[in-house]
Amino acid sequence: MTESEAMIDEFDTVAHWTAHAVEELGNEHALPAACRGSGSPAAQEWLADTMGLTVGTTLLDVGAGVGGPAEKAARDHGVRPVLAEPMEGACIAARRLFSRPTVVADGAALPFSDSSFQAVWSLGVLCTLEDKAPTLHEIMRVVAPDGVVGLLVYLRTLDELPDQPDGNHFPTEQELYHLLEYAGLRIVASAALTDFDSPSPEWKTAESRIDDLIKRDHSADERWQRAQQQQDTMVRLIAAGEVRGRLLVCNQESPP
Repeated sequence: MTESEAMIDEFDTVAHWTAHAVEELGNEHALPAACRGSGSPAAQEWLADTMGLTVGTTLLDVGAGVGGPAEKAARDHGVRPVLAEPMEGACIAARRLFSRPTVVADGAALPFSDSSFQAVWSLGVLCTLEDKAPTLHEIMRVVAPDGVVGLLVYLRTLDELPDQPDGNHFPTEQELYHLLEYAGLRIVASAALTDFDSPSPEWKTAESRIDDLIKRDHSADERWQRAQQQQDTMVRLIAAGEVRGRLLVCNQESPP
């Protein structure tokens, strides 16, 4: 299996199935289903608050997936989100679930003019990229000079991991800080995903119902099996402390 196949299974095919599952179970399942892999609701709330997101803020979500975190920010803070996601199936699912402006686009080639957004975030995306610098460069290009950037990055705590999901390239904390410095981003706030409470029982129940329905309908499909293997590997790495999620809020370094 190639890395591209693994990523398509996890982020495109399963996204399409997720939209179908939400439509069957009801819209109250949409946010829990669409926020998976992007931190807990409490972590997302910390990120939105620390970034200063408020009514009317233009927010670009780079690698938005199915669009759950951007939708949550729109509902809770009144931001005006735009979603950029390279997987067409995920874009179709996001439009079906939330009807927000969505474009099929690679983070390293964003189809927006310079300084288009007051805020940009990218959640759980950099760790899927072997070459992270072009996406960071594009984020810097499209955010306003006085804008803010939010990141969720999964970091490896070992020099070499015993296993990792196909298509993932986890940096160490030091590697990430070097990348941000090179891109001209200054960290103004940081938090570990483990600092935040787990989702509510109701949130977890909605996630489980979505997962159970997708499993019911697709567990015989090799694509589901591969995607499930990817998720299981990630869960093991996090449980062992070999991969840790970190939230970062950054702004642009002032020129000397």
